[in-house]
Amino acid sequence: MSPEHFSSAVLDWYDCHGRKDLPWQLGINPYRVWVSEIMLQQTQVSTVLGYFDRFMDALPSVAALAAAPEDEVLHLWTGLGYYSRARNLHKTAQIVVAEHAGEFPHNVDALAELPGIGRSTAGAIASLSMGLRAPILDGNVKRVLARYSAQDGYPGEPKVAKQLWEVAERFTPHARVNHYTQAMMDLGATLCTRSKPSCLLCPLQTGCRAHFLGRETAYPVAKPRKALPQKRALMPLLANRDGAILLYRRPPSGLWGGLWSLPELLASDELDDLAARHGLTLGQRRQLPGLTHTFSHFQLAIEPWLIEVDAHGSGVAEADWLWYNLASPPRLGLAAPVKKLLKRAETELHTDTA
Repeated sequence: MSPEHFSSAVLDWYDCHGRKDLPWQLGINPYRVWVSEIMLQQTQVSTVLGYFDRFMDALPSVAALAAAPEDEVLHLWTGLGYYSRARNLHKTAQIVVAEHAGEFPHNVDALAELPGIGRSTAGAIASLSMGLRAPILDGNVKRVLARYSAQDGYPGEPKVAKQLWEVAERFTPHARVNHYTQAMMDLGATLCTRSKPSCLLCPLQTGCRAHFLGRETAYPVAKPRKALPQKRALMPLLANRDGAILLYRRPPSGLWGGLWSLPELLASDELDDLAARHGLTLGQRRQLPGLTHTFSHFQLAIEPWLIEVDAHGSGVAEADWLWYNLASPPRLGLAAPVKKLLKRAETELHTDTA
């Protein structure tokens, strides 16, 4: 299939079946497209919908995002995971306001230089909101093109990625590039799905090499699997007389960077040192049901303990520690499992006082 026939088939399908009423497609502008594209990285549309609307209600412009406290940005992101995306979102907004007068650069290379915006995201912003011809290669498009061309090799390898980018460049049309970009993402999300592609409904079926070979799910070639290492952490939920829980802010980089979390201990004998540091007397304790949280490179087995404490002396005086009021919680960025554990603690404490 020639590039012209390829793009025509995709656009004809889009006119009949493409998605045209997603929130970021309404009142379209670079800011809304950018935020949606960052949220959609490694996250499904169904999950992003509610987050996007809440984010836009709170921070409707790049200037509002740039001026917002980081805690507010992370609070709005809580539950979406991959929190470096939120921190980069905040940094980029500040750069756009300070260095580009609040306007996103109308150039793919300049967009790709901003924190958290890679080549594909830059292409999506440029094509969807600016009408510039720019190929993209997000997860959905990568799957469509890898199958169409029966691309050998894992796409995470530079050589394979380069070949797929060449395919993407060849098929991207010069007209209606915004519709073509959306159509390619839609094809991957709705028809050319990971495990059960709907090939009979696909406009590219006749030229698809993977379909011709009867090996659709063999492409794209999967990343070689490695067993995830296991780590364990004891997380105490130290509850004072007011039912508030002691939290600390994690360092800005690394795991859960900038989020508020529970203390992490290797063993229970570290509790005494933690209590002494914050002027606390440890009281009744009970173990809560454990939970396991899976990261991209390891699994964390969390052993939570709810421990009643009495505060004496000056209590918590350090800037990166605070008492989190369960009844009237502040707007902070919380790691997803920590949010779950705080809910459990609230239920336990409420049961005790009922």
